[in-house]
Amino acid sequence: MEEEEEAIGYLDKVLEDEDDSEPGTPTSPGSPFSASEKGERDAGKGLEMRKLVLSGFLASEEIYINQLEALLLPMKPLKATATTSQPVLTLQQIETIFYKIQDIYEIHKEFYDNLCPKVQQWDSNITMGHLFQKLASQLGVYKAFVDNYKIALETAEKCSHSNYQFQKISEELKVKGPKDSKESHTSVTMEALLYKPIDRVTRSTLVLHDLLKHTPSDHPDYPLLQDALRISQNFLSSINEDIDPRRTAVTTPKGETRQLIKDGFLVELSEGSRKLRHVFLFTDVLLCAKLKKTAVGKHQQYDCKWYVPLADLVFPSPEESEHCPQVHVIPDHELEDMKMKISAIKSEVQKEKANKGQSRAIERLKKKMFENEFWLLLNSPAIPFRIHNRNGKSYLFLLSSDYERSEWREAIQKLQKKDLQAFVLSSVELQVLTGSCFKLRTVHNIPVTSNKDDDESPGLYGFLHVIVHSAKGFKQSANLYCTLEVDSFGYFVSKAKTRVFRDTTEPQWNEEFEIELEGSQSLRILCYEKCYDKTKLNKDNNEIVDKIMGKGQIQLDPQAVQTKNWHMDVIEMNGIKVEFSMKFTSRDMSLKRTPSKKQTGVFGVKISVVTKRERSKVPYIVRQCIEEVEKRGIEEVGIYRISGVATDIQALKAVFDANNKDILVMLSDMDINAIAGTLKLYFRELPEPLLTDRLYPAFMEGIALSDPAAKENCMMHLLRSLPDPNLITFLFLLEHLKRVAEKEPINKMSLHNLATVFGPTLLRPSEGESKGHLTLASDIWSHDVMAQVQVLLYYLQHPPISFTELKRNTLYFSTDV
Repeated sequence: MEEEEEAIGYLDKVLEDEDDSEPGTPTSPGSPFSASEKGERDAGKGLEMRKLVLSGFLASEEIYINQLEALLLPMKPLKATATTSQPVLTLQQIETIFYKIQDIYEIHKEFYDNLCPKVQQWDSNITMGHLFQKLASQLGVYKAFVDNYKIALETAEKCSHSNYQFQKISEELKVKGPKDSKESHTSVTMEALLYKPIDRVTRSTLVLHDLLKHTPSDHPDYPLLQDALRISQNFLSSINEDIDPRRTAVTTPKGETRQLIKDGFLVELSEGSRKLRHVFLFTDVLLCAKLKKTAVGKHQQYDCKWYVPLADLVFPSPEESEHCPQVHVIPDHELEDMKMKISAIKSEVQKEKANKGQSRAIERLKKKMFENEFWLLLNSPAIPFRIHNRNGKSYLFLLSSDYERSEWREAIQKLQKKDLQAFVLSSVELQVLTGSCFKLRTVHNIPVTSNKDDDESPGLYGFLHVIVHSAKGFKQSANLYCTLEVDSFGYFVSKAKTRVFRDTTEPQWNEEFEIELEGSQSLRILCYEKCYDKTKLNKDNNEIVDKIMGKGQIQLDPQAVQTKNWHMDVIEMNGIKVEFSMKFTSRDMSLKRTPSKKQTGVFGVKISVVTKRERSKVPYIVRQCIEEVEKRGIEEVGIYRISGVATDIQALKAVFDANNKDILVMLSDMDINAIAGTLKLYFRELPEPLLTDRLYPAFMEGIALSDPAAKENCMMHLLRSLPDPNLITFLFLLEHLKRVAEKEPINKMSLHNLATVFGPTLLRPSEGESKGHLTLASDIWSHDVMAQVQVLLYYLQHPPISFTELKRNTLYFSTDV
C-alpha cells in the first residue's frame, strides 16, 4: 500500500493549464502544488478534478454497497433456520462468517446517501470533508472485521464441505448491477465478497490522497480531508505491521590466481532458477563463484560453485544446443514496468537530496532501488551462453547482448590456443584459488546504478542519429550487416539493424537511424555475416546463428556528441573498419514542434485540416501505413521499435506530401520498418500532439490519480474532450497497436513496448508547453516521459473504446474496479 502511494506520488506531474497561467511559467514537477500555488489556481479547474474524483468514487461505492447487500441477503434466512430442528448453520457459525458485515453496510450506506446528492447537484461551494472524516473515524469496525477475516473464511469453507445447502448458497450470491448499468446482476462467490471490505479500506485512502491533491489549501474541506487521511493511514499501518519486510538480496565482487584474465557478473541458469555469479577466467581455468554471506565487519570471501579447466572446456555446436532446455524469457512489459519503478525512485532520491532530506529516508529509497535493479539484472538477460566440460557437465549463462557472449568466447578461445593441461584441484588448492578471487577481482560492484557515485555521468537522454556508412578489411566476399546497441539500465539493448549487403568485401550501407537514449553512455556496433544455410539454423531460443565478424564500442561523450553537426568516426574491430557518423538531439530540443506554414501536404499540418481536405475521418497516411504494417509487418521482430532507414522515411514523406499516384506501389516495395517509421514521424511532426496541448496537464493529473474508479472517470472524460478527428484517429491507432501486441510471442512487441514507443510522441508537449521544463535534470524530466507512457498504456490495456459509446456517456462513469 505504502509502496503504491509512493509510486503514484513520484509519477504525479501537476502542470498548470495554459489558460490558467502565464505562458512559460515554470511549475514544480513531481510534487503537489504548494499552498500559494493552490490559492492562485483557477477554482474551476480544481473543482472539475474534484468532481471527477468524487463521481468515480461514488460509482465504486454504489457497487460496494450492492456487494455488502448481497452478502447480507442469506444471513436473515440462515438465522431463521438456526433455531429450527433442521438448521443449515448454527448461530455461532453465522456470527463468525458475517461478523461486522451489517455494521460496515450501514456505515457506507449512510456515507453514500449523504455524498450522492452533493455530487449530483454540484456547486462550487460544496463541502464533504466531514463525511470522509466521519467514515475514517468508524474504521475500528474494519479492524474487528480484519481480525476475524481468516476465521470467517475457514468457517465458511468448513460449512460448505459439511452442508450442501450452504455450499449452493455460497457459490452463487447475486450482486445488483449499478443503476445505469445494462447488467441487472452478477454472480459472485461468498469468498470473493468477504474480501471486498479489506480491499475497500485501501481504496478510501487512495481517494483521500486524490481529493487532497485537488483541493485548495484554503478550502474548508482541506483540514478535514487531511485528518481523515491521517486516521486512514495510521489504521492501515497498524493492520499491516504483521507483513514481513522484503529481504534484501545481497551479492558482491571478483578474483584471481595464476593470472586473472577477465572477470564479471553473469546470470547462471541453475536448477531452473536464475543466480547471479561472479565468473573468473584465469590463464588455465574458468571458475564460477558466489559471495559468501559473512558477519558484519568480517572479511568477505567467495564460495566456489564449480570450475572447468580450460583444457576440458568446450562450446556446444548449434546442433547440440537443440537438445538443451528452452530458456524462459521474462515478458518485456515486466522489464519495462521495473525500469519505470527504478526511474521513479531515482527521481525521489534526487528530490530528497535537493531538499536536504533525512539520510535514513535516502538510504531506504536506495535500498529499494537496489532490490529493483537487482531483479532487473537477474531477469533481463535472455541470450544463452553454454559451456560444456568434456567430462559431461554442462553450464548455462544468460547474457543481455551477443557482444558479451562473443567477448567471453573469444577470451577463452585465445587462452585455449596455448598448450593447456587437464587437471583436478585438491580442496586446499581450490580454497587458495577461490580465496585469491576477492583481492584479484577487477569488477568490484554489481552493475547497478545504486552502486554508482553521485558525481558519475547520468548518461544521455534524447535521440542519437547514426549513419552507418561502409566497412573495409574483409578478407573474402560475404553477406554483411551491422546492428547498433546502446546501454539502458545497466544492460545493452539492440536498437537498429542495417540491410544485408550481399556478396561483397566492401559493403556500402549508408543507412541512417534514430535511436532513443535513456541515460545511455555507450554505443556498440556489431558486424555480422548473414547465414542463409537453413541446415545451420539453431533452434535454441534467442540464439543468433549469424557469425560475428567484428564488434566495437565507443563512449558517448556529452560534450563531443551534443553539437548540431554530424560527427564522423571509424570503429576498428578485428582488422575491420566501420565508418559511421552521429549527432545527438537532447530530449528538450526534440520536443520542439515547428508548425508548418503550408496548408498543402500532410506532415506538419493540423489533423483537422487534413481530414477536412480529404473528407476522411482518419488521415490517409495513417490508414495506409497501418494497413501495410498489418499486411506484412505484424510479425516483424521489433516492429515500431527497430528504426527504419532515414532516407527511405524521407522518400515516403515526400510522396505522401505530394499526394503522388505511386504511393501504393512505393509502400508495397518499401522496407516495413521504414513504413512504421513514417507513421511515427507523421505523429511527431503534427503542429500539436494528437492528444493536444490544452489537455496535456489534465492527462498528467488523470494518470496520477490513485483510485481506479476516479482514474477511469477522468481518463474517459479526457478522451471525450478531444476534437473528433483527434479522437477517431487515436482510437483507430489504439486498436491497431492492440492487434500488433497480440503477436507479441513472434514480434516481441508487448503493449508496454508500444506505449514506450508511441506515448511520448502522442503526448509530447509543444515548445510553449515545455518551456518551464527545459532546465530539468534528466532523471526528473524522464518522469514526464514515464507518465506519457503510462497514459497510452492505460488506454491500450482498457477494454475496446467505442467512439459513439464514449460520446453518449455522461460524467458519472461507473465501473467495478
